[in-house]
Amino acid sequence: MERLPGFRDFYPEPLPTADAWSADARRHIFDTWSAVARRYGFREYDGPPLEPLELYTNKSGAEIVAQLYNFNDKGDRAVALRPEMTPTLARMAAAHERNYKKPIKWFSVPQLFRYERQQKGRLREHFQLNCDIIGEKDPAADAELIALLVDSLRALGLTSEDFVVRLGSRNAWQEFFERGRTGAADAGEPSDAYAFYQAVDKLEREPEGSGEALAKLGFPPDQVKSFITSAEPTPELRAILHNVTARGLGDFVKVDYGVIRGLAYYTGPVFEAFDRKGEFRAICGGGRYDNLIKQVSGGKVDLPALGFGMGDVVLVELLKARGKLPKCDARCDVVVLVEEESLRAASLGVVQQLRDAGFSTEYSLTALKPDKQFKRALELGATHTVKLAPAAEGRLVARVKHLKSRDEREVAPAEVADSIRT
Repeated sequence: MERLPGFRDFYPEPLPTADAWSADARRHIFDTWSAVARRYGFREYDGPPLEPLELYTNKSGAEIVAQLYNFNDKGDRAVALRPEMTPTLARMAAAHERNYKKPIKWFSVPQLFRYERQQKGRLREHFQLNCDIIGEKDPAADAELIALLVDSLRALGLTSEDFVVRLGSRNAWQEFFERGRTGAADAGEPSDAYAFYQAVDKLEREPEGSGEALAKLGFPPDQVKSFITSAEPTPELRAILHNVTARGLGDFVKVDYGVIRGLAYYTGPVFEAFDRKGEFRAICGGGRYDNLIKQVSGGKVDLPALGFGMGDVVLVELLKARGKLPKCDARCDVVVLVEEESLRAASLGVVQQLRDAGFSTEYSLTALKPDKQFKRALELGATHTVKLAPAAEGRLVARVKHLKSRDEREVAPAEVADSIRT
């Protein structure tokens, strides 16, 4: 039986097939994400993978709603597998924000699901780093988040020659939309802001279809393109750029009004990271969603917020292309050789001693010829082997061998771990 289309198996080590994914590489990325987020003072959170359908239908936008894995559960509740994390975060923050000092700085690495057409860099499930700041409206929070994004990619080995963060403004586009709205209405065309944002968001990737959509809304595509290339940065964007540049990260960020973000809830500065060569989809994206918590809480809680999501699919493709994925071989420190079955019980004691001391330790689960056990130790890349042997007066000694130098010494079985450590 094959796995479902758009889903992945993660093997313990890379296999020589194009669609094989490595659990070791995934762990490397997750650990890096978490370490950088914690350096910035972010705390980890998580939520359920299954949420009420209503959480998404009025807040994320029509495109995501159309891609939901949703159904009615056995209690006849309309539910959906989470396609993104921000609505869950908004729900959680609205419920308990009084228990946390502001600003709230949280991160998570959830698995997300969308039923969409498979293509390069996009599957039907992915893992994603989500970092959000709640309760701070100053542009310094936007700069802090962008710096975290940049440092997350730098920690994975990427440089300003590999990627750039493109910074735009939903506010600037809102003003542009409002200025052109009268003309659109006079032309008898609909003036739907969300449809307009969607068309602008896809203008670079799908110029023909997006151009037609803009024209139907009463916005000449050439006028929109002119705004993208000539508009001046807003005061907010200038403040963000100044903050990021002061950190020494200015080479990673530029203003680009071609970035607008397609989700309905964005309200202010928005940003996306792309590889410099333009080979892949956006590596990550985010921005301000100052009204979302108010919407989710039914008006009971009103807090400014912003965040970003960085998916693992495009990121792994980029790291592979740039040779930045580390070789993640299975680590084995010691192999305990059981050369006589009469010594198995005592050998198990040594195995446990080594594992308690923090050494990755292997041994043959069943009787096996000594030469095969030693060959296995070499295959595992062990640094040491240990074998017990009878000594005078019925005692046992442990022979500890360093495989690279071939040096061997005898110690008491209880001193094996200390011997290897020193």
